[in-house]
Amino acid sequence: MTIQNREEIIRALFAAYLSNDRDAVEDRFTDDFRFTSPYDDGIDKPTYFERCWRLSDWIERQQLEKIFVAGDEAFVTYKCVAKDGKNFRNTEFFVFSGDKIKRIDVYFGASYQNGVFVKQGRT
Repeated sequence: MTIQNREEIIRALFAAYLSNDRDAVEDRFTDDFRFTSPYDDGIDKPTYFERCWRLSDWIERQQLEKIFVAGDEAFVTYKCVAKDGKNFRNTEFFVFSGDKIKRIDVYFGASYQNGVFVKQGRT
Protein backbone atom coordinates (compact mmCIF):
# COMPACT_ATOMS: atom_id res chain seq x y z
CA MET A 1 0.00 0.00 0.00
CA THR A 2 1.50 3.33 -1.05
CA ILE A 3 1.43 6.69 0.69
CA GLN A 4 -0.86 7.97 -2.06
CA ASN A 5 -3.31 5.08 -1.46
CA ARG A 6 -3.47 5.88 2.25
CA GLU A 7 -4.01 9.57 1.51
CA GLU A 8 -6.88 8.61 -0.81
CA ILE A 9 -8.43 6.41 1.89
CA ILE A 10 -8.28 9.32 4.37
CA ARG A 11 -9.78 11.77 1.85
CA ALA A 12 -12.56 9.26 1.05
CA LEU A 13 -13.26 8.80 4.77
CA PHE A 14 -13.65 12.55 5.35
CA ALA A 15 -15.87 12.84 2.25
CA ALA A 16 -18.03 9.99 3.59
CA TYR A 17 -18.41 11.81 6.93
CA LEU A 18 -19.44 15.01 5.15
CA SER A 19 -22.00 13.19 2.98
CA ASN A 20 -23.27 11.22 6.00
CA ASP A 21 -22.42 7.89 4.35
CA ARG A 22 -22.17 5.65 7.42
CA ASP A 23 -21.79 2.47 5.33
CA ALA A 24 -18.70 3.89 3.61
CA VAL A 25 -17.21 4.92 6.97
CA GLU A 26 -17.90 1.52 8.55
CA ASP A 27 -16.36 -0.21 5.53
CA ARG A 28 -13.09 1.71 6.02
CA PHE A 29 -12.64 0.43 9.60
CA THR A 30 -11.27 -2.98 10.64
CA ASP A 31 -13.52 -5.20 12.74
CA ASP A 32 -11.25 -4.56 15.76
CA PHE A 33 -11.18 -0.75 15.19
CA ARG A 34 -10.46 1.45 18.25
CA PHE A 35 -11.13 5.16 18.75
CA THR A 36 -9.66 7.50 21.36
CA SER A 37 -10.44 11.17 21.98
CA PRO A 38 -10.55 13.42 25.04
CA TYR A 39 -14.00 11.87 25.66
CA ASP A 40 -13.37 8.24 24.67
CA ASP A 41 -10.66 5.78 25.67
CA GLY A 42 -10.06 3.08 23.09
CA ILE A 43 -13.73 2.41 22.36
CA ASP A 44 -14.61 -0.32 19.87
CA LYS A 45 -16.34 0.03 16.51
CA PRO A 46 -19.96 -0.51 17.70
CA THR A 47 -19.48 1.90 20.62
CA TYR A 48 -17.90 4.48 18.29
CA PHE A 49 -21.01 4.50 16.11
CA GLU A 50 -23.33 4.63 19.14
CA ARG A 51 -21.52 7.58 20.73
CA CYS A 52 -19.87 9.48 17.93
CA TRP A 53 -21.93 9.11 14.76
CA ARG A 54 -24.21 12.03 14.08
CA LEU A 55 -25.79 13.46 11.01
CA SER A 56 -23.40 15.66 9.09
CA ASP A 57 -25.99 18.30 8.23
CA TRP A 58 -24.51 20.54 10.91
CA ILE A 59 -21.22 20.87 8.99
CA GLU A 60 -21.03 23.58 6.35
CA ARG A 61 -17.60 22.59 5.08
CA GLN A 62 -14.35 20.92 6.03
CA GLN A 63 -10.81 21.49 4.87
CA LEU A 64 -8.06 18.88 5.08
CA GLU A 65 -5.03 21.05 5.77
CA LYS A 66 -2.31 18.41 6.02
CA ILE A 67 -2.01 14.66 5.57
CA PHE A 68 1.30 13.09 6.55
CA VAL A 69 1.68 9.35 5.92
CA ALA A 70 4.61 7.23 7.12
CA GLY A 71 4.24 3.50 6.60
CA ASP A 72 1.12 2.21 8.38
CA GLU A 73 0.53 5.50 10.22
CA ALA A 74 -0.75 8.95 9.30
CA PHE A 75 -1.51 12.32 10.83
CA VAL A 76 -4.31 14.51 9.48
CA THR A 77 -4.99 18.11 10.48
CA TYR A 78 -8.32 19.54 9.39
CA LYS A 79 -10.70 22.41 9.98
CA CYS A 80 -14.48 22.07 10.17
CA VAL A 81 -16.92 24.95 9.91
CA ALA A 82 -20.44 24.43 11.26
CA LYS A 83 -23.55 26.08 9.82
CA ASP A 84 -23.99 28.05 13.07
CA GLY A 85 -20.60 29.77 12.65
CA LYS A 86 -18.65 27.58 15.09
CA ASN A 87 -15.48 26.02 13.79
CA PHE A 88 -12.68 23.90 15.11
CA ARG A 89 -9.35 22.51 14.03
CA ASN A 90 -8.26 19.00 15.07
CA THR A 91 -5.47 16.55 14.37
CA GLU A 92 -6.06 12.81 14.10
CA PHE A 93 -3.54 9.97 14.24
CA PHE A 94 -4.45 6.98 12.05
CA VAL A 95 -3.08 3.42 12.18
CA PHE A 96 -3.73 1.23 9.15
CA SER A 97 -3.96 -2.52 8.73
CA GLY A 98 -3.68 -3.10 5.00
CA ASP A 99 -6.26 -0.89 3.32
CA LYS A 100 -8.41 -0.52 6.46
CA ILE A 101 -8.18 1.88 9.40
CA LYS A 102 -7.42 0.06 12.65
CA ARG A 103 -7.21 3.02 15.04
CA ILE A 104 -7.89 6.74 15.21
CA ASP A 105 -6.73 9.00 18.05
CA VAL A 106 -8.20 12.53 17.98
CA TYR A 107 -6.50 15.60 19.42
CA PHE A 108 -8.81 18.61 19.76
CA GLY A 109 -7.66 22.06 18.78
CA ALA A 110 -9.09 25.51 19.44
CA SER A 111 -12.75 26.39 18.76
CA TYR A 112 -14.13 29.61 17.34
CA GLN A 113 -17.56 31.23 16.98
CA ASN A 114 -17.85 33.69 14.09
CA GLY A 115 -14.10 34.17 14.08
CA VAL A 116 -13.75 34.72 17.84
CA PHE A 117 -11.89 32.25 20.08
CA VAL A 118 -14.19 30.28 22.40
CA LYS A 119 -12.56 29.19 25.63
CA GLN A 120 -13.35 25.57 26.44
CA GLY A 121 -14.18 24.41 29.96
CA ARG A 122 -11.70 22.21 31.81
CA THR A 123 -12.78 18.79 33.00
